[in-house]
Amino acid sequence: MTRGSSAAAKGVYLFGTGTAEGDADMSELLGGKGANLAEMASLGLPVPPGFTITTEVCAAYYASDEKLPDSLKPEVLAAIDAIGKAAGRTFGDEDNPLLVAVRSGSRASMPGMMDTILNLGLNARSVKTLAKKTGDERFAYDSYRRFIEMYADVVLNVDQGVFVDLLDNFKNLNGMSLDTDLTAEDWREIIEDYQEAIEAETGTPFPEDTSEQLWGAIAAVFGSWQNPRAIIYRRMHSIPDSWGTAVTVQAMVFGNMSERSATGVAFTRNPSTGEKELYGEFLPKAQGEDVVAGIRTPQPLTEAAAESSRSPGASLEALMPDAMRDLRRVFDRLEKRYRDMQDVEFTIENGKLWMLQTRSAKRTAQAAIKVAVDFVKEGVLTMEEALLSVDAQSLTQLLHPTIEPDALRDLLVTGLPASPGAASGEIVFNAAEAEALKVQGRQVILVRTETSPEDIHGMVSSVGILTARGGMTSHAAVVARGMGLPCVAGAGQLRIDEEAGEMRVGQKRLVKGDIITIDGASGQVINGRAPMRMPELSGDFATLIAWADKVRRLKVRANADTPRDALKAKTFGAEGIGLARTEHMFFDSDRILAMREMVCASDEPARRAALARILPMQRQDFVELFEIMEGAPVTIRLLDPPLHEFLPRQPREIEALAKALGITLEKLTARIAELTEFNPMLGFRGCRLHIRYPEITEVQARAIFEAAIIVSKKTGKTVVPEIMIPLVAWRQEFDILAVIIKGMAEAVQQETGSKVEYQLGTMIEVPRSALCAGEIAAEPNGAEFFSFGTNDLTQTTLGLSRDDAAPILANYAGRGMFEAEPFITLDHDGVGELVRIAMERGRRWNRALKVGICGEHGGDPASIAFFDRAGLDYVSCSPFRLPVARLAAAQSALRGKMR
Repeated sequence: MTRGSSAAAKGVYLFGTGTAEGDADMSELLGGKGANLAEMASLGLPVPPGFTITTEVCAAYYASDEKLPDSLKPEVLAAIDAIGKAAGRTFGDEDNPLLVAVRSGSRASMPGMMDTILNLGLNARSVKTLAKKTGDERFAYDSYRRFIEMYADVVLNVDQGVFVDLLDNFKNLNGMSLDTDLTAEDWREIIEDYQEAIEAETGTPFPEDTSEQLWGAIAAVFGSWQNPRAIIYRRMHSIPDSWGTAVTVQAMVFGNMSERSATGVAFTRNPSTGEKELYGEFLPKAQGEDVVAGIRTPQPLTEAAAESSRSPGASLEALMPDAMRDLRRVFDRLEKRYRDMQDVEFTIENGKLWMLQTRSAKRTAQAAIKVAVDFVKEGVLTMEEALLSVDAQSLTQLLHPTIEPDALRDLLVTGLPASPGAASGEIVFNAAEAEALKVQGRQVILVRTETSPEDIHGMVSSVGILTARGGMTSHAAVVARGMGLPCVAGAGQLRIDEEAGEMRVGQKRLVKGDIITIDGASGQVINGRAPMRMPELSGDFATLIAWADKVRRLKVRANADTPRDALKAKTFGAEGIGLARTEHMFFDSDRILAMREMVCASDEPARRAALARILPMQRQDFVELFEIMEGAPVTIRLLDPPLHEFLPRQPREIEALAKALGITLEKLTARIAELTEFNPMLGFRGCRLHIRYPEITEVQARAIFEAAIIVSKKTGKTVVPEIMIPLVAWRQEFDILAVIIKGMAEAVQQETGSKVEYQLGTMIEVPRSALCAGEIAAEPNGAEFFSFGTNDLTQTTLGLSRDDAAPILANYAGRGMFEAEPFITLDHDGVGELVRIAMERGRRWNRALKVGICGEHGGDPASIAFFDRAGLDYVSCSPFRLPVARLAAAQSALRGKMR
């Protein structure tokens, strides 16, 4: 927590007491739960009276070394008195006790991540009153033992296992299987055991004083904001630590009071499909945690759901038709008020419905799209509002197979969710095996300690990729996303022995050929084959994306290296190719030898001879790309990686290559040693490679120009390729290569008699090129376009290798140093400032300068919003993230109009 050190003037807000001091727009102060309870009370819905302690008090609590401010006490005492009057009871009164629930509630929904305490206010005396007033001794003592369990866990830090063991032992000794088998006398005996265990664990008796109970609970629920599961959840969902939680104290209503009582969870529409149908479940004679604890099987809400699921339990509609009618009316009111699908919690006490929570419902991407489109049809939302209601990031769920939600999972290990989708296949440990097995029609998962560019043919041959090292933007992750392959990276508990053909996770050993399933959306690696759900791109999906295309300003291109990638890109609506990496075209098994021959050539004539064999392959690649894109822009990056990446590493493979090239093993080993660098990312690559070996530039330029002429003649459409020079830091580097490219354009034009049109630009991927962008773009003959390579620009700006950054960034995230990982969401203040500087300086000297981005950030919604505000012309991302980018660009445009 980093906010102020004192609570706001008003720390407590009442609701349901004849007044509601808050409303739905106050979630920043009251949290989502408190704000929505106040709103429901204002609507006249049945809400038990209560009050919410603000997030500002939470800030004060943490600023004061986890102590509640003195100013809070009189406000809470006045509020507890007010809800007691509204409920007709008195807190702490043994003869007419008010019992309360104490719950957490951040402005962002964090289901199950923080703590709740029910039935607070019970003690050895008031439990007898409750039994007498309700005429149900068993209910009273069941409620008391639940309170003891929760309070001891949340406030006193007594492990829940203590109570589980005591209860299980009692049931086993007495031949019981369910909690419902226990009598009031049984619960009294168990409560005595609980209290003895608590005193043994803590050294003090369980508190009987209700005031002590209340203050202990409030402090503990504030404290649960920093429990480990809440911290992890916030990191996963980019929820700032500074937000804090509110605490809601509310009069208890009892779903376990009688046969006419129940508790349940419901959605106003189906959260899986988006269909307009009630969806949810309930438990008769139960309290809220029973529904999610799994100790009893919940029952369906409606008769239709009961019939379709063949549920053995009766529906709520059949058991309590009046309460069900009331619930339907509440659903209608809530959807009209919030103009969104709602997720509600309710309790029925002796036939009367009470609403305990409403919030915007979590839903699948499929459901989100259907709900948005249906709301427009129903007149609930405008087209613009519907576009803003769908999480752009979630669209990736629709483009890849996913594991069936209810499938059993034998979890082996969890890594980083590096590329979405799921796949099952045989384990293989090297690229050659993957390629060989694919020829046989078998599906494989390539398992590597880490991948390198030389693994590309194995990656292409696999249905998924698993690595023990690397992060979300490692080589494996970037390539997998580009190819639409699921990938789990950085599974650090994996121990891989390629020579032995095995991998281990703890005591488990799996060998080559064993079947595993990887889930690139969750990072899970599962033993065996899991059932899959195939993607379905519905008509609603097409409708929503068409709306997005109407309102966005940013163009959206794809990163596509092969014809297969380009075809996918067109399917998902690419308006061009923003990055075609020419090196990826050479890792196929039928081409790699020619490339390696060129790399190992000892002089220019030998290199030119090898390049002559490469030229027709490269030219055909460009012909296919240009044909598929049908005149849309195609940006081709000249060869970028260090040459040693094309050479093998393993002794077996080095020996085989020496034989294939007809050179000695000593000579090849010496060449590999000569090319190896300590830090190749900052070494002999990009434009530096082309300046040293200009013949590479000549051949690549020739292949591009000849392909453009071939396709222009064939289709009648002028092809204007965009040639991108990588890693430029000085204008002189750009000029040297521009002269070579221009000379080749003139040569091809003379040879063919056809005019050669092209644009020449550079990739901005080091800080100097951003700072000197004006010089690089300055006319005459400066760069005609910039494309920000934000993967490398982030590395060079932060001084962090993306492959080694994961533990460093995890440590920093734990210290609250940033809210989003900079290799996933652009670092606005650092890298983003370089983008702004390069834009401003480049366009000052060249007003026609076209500017785009082709790093991984081009598919991240938060980064896309930044690029839109900064004035870029386009973003480019992997084909499978194109729908995400199209929707995110539209949302940014709409929010820009609202500012």
